Order: sequence, then structure tokens, then C-alpha cells
Amino acid sequence: MLTRFKAKVQSAIKTQAEAADRLGLTPNVISALGIVFALLSALAYTSGRQNLLCAVALLLFSGYCDVLDGALARLCQKTSPFGGFLDSLLDRYADAAIYAGIMLGKLCTLHWGLTALAGSLLVSYTRARAEAAGIKMESIGWAERAERLIITAAASIVEVFWKSALEAGIIVLAVLTNLTVIQRSLHVYKALKKEENGA
Repeated sequence: MLTRFKAKVQSAIKTQAEAADRLGLTPNVISALGIVFALLSALAYTSGRQNLLCAVALLLFSGYCDVLDGALARLCQKTSPFGGFLDSLLDRYADAAIYAGIMLGKLCTLHWGLTALAGSLLVSYTRARAEAAGIKMESIGWAERAERLIITAAASIVEVFWKSALEAGIIVLAVLTNLTVIQRSLHVYKALKKEENGA
């Protein structure tokens, strides 16, 4: 849903991408920084409500790196198949770490956390499988990575003032991610049917 907005943000941070290039940073290095921030955020989440603002700040830094590495790769013509693979792989580790941290910090119940984690991973898996079949999936579905990050960060901030807000956010993610998997599955089904009928 926010993929188009993400493209506009990437264009807006051209100056930062150029500055990163002048410093000698590569997209892969920024991707690595992103996973470090995500792991630190997950660690902060494990302490429960004590370090929520720190966890959110680190989560947002991780998200910023996710935007910056793509912008740097495109704007400075440093895209590569391995770079795309590495970025996607690290994003999955980041997602898993954040959900694990939230569950270990007892900020959500285990069954909702696991449902949200499974949905999150399957959203990415359905895109990978569809694109391997030649079907474009960008912007298909309600809960792409940008939406998931925003919901998690917003719910975490509200949790500082209202206990159980993060649990509510995880429930929303559990529902939306799995609905997105259904949306994408239907999209693939229709696209493949159309190809069969057109053949």
C-alpha cells in the first residue's frame, strides 16, 4: 500500500544517499547497519515496557536504513542481484527479531505474536514466489513491510501511555498480514488464469 509513497521518500532523500556515497558507504553496508539496528531494537523490546522509546527509535533507524540502501543503490547505480537478495534476506531476519523481542518482552500474547510473524514472513514469501513466476507484486496487499513497521512503531509509542496498545497492534498485524497473503494469492491465481486463457 505504501510502496508508492516509499518511492517518493526515496526520491526525497537523494541528498542523504549522495552523502552516503561520498562517505564510501555501499547499499550492502547500509543494509547491514539496518539489521544491527533491528537486532538492538529487538533486544530493547525484550525488557518489556522499560525501554519502549529506545526500541521504537532503533526500529525507525532500521526502517530508515531500509529506505536509504534502496535509494543509494538506484540513485548511484549500484544495484546488483546479490544486493537485492541480501536486502530481502536481512529484512526477514529483522522482522523475525522484532516479533521475537516483543514476544519475549511479554508485550503481546504468544499466539498473536506467532500469527503476526507467520503472516509477515508469508507476505514476503508470496511476493518472492509470484515474482519468480513473472508476476509483479509491488503494492499488492494491505500490509507490506512499510505498513508493518509503521503499525509496530505507532503501537509501541502508544504502549508507553496505554498498556496493551502493542498487543492490539500485533493483533492488527496478525489479521492484516494474513489477509495480505490471501490478497496476493488471489492476485497470482487471477494473473495465472489470465495467462492460461490468453495462451
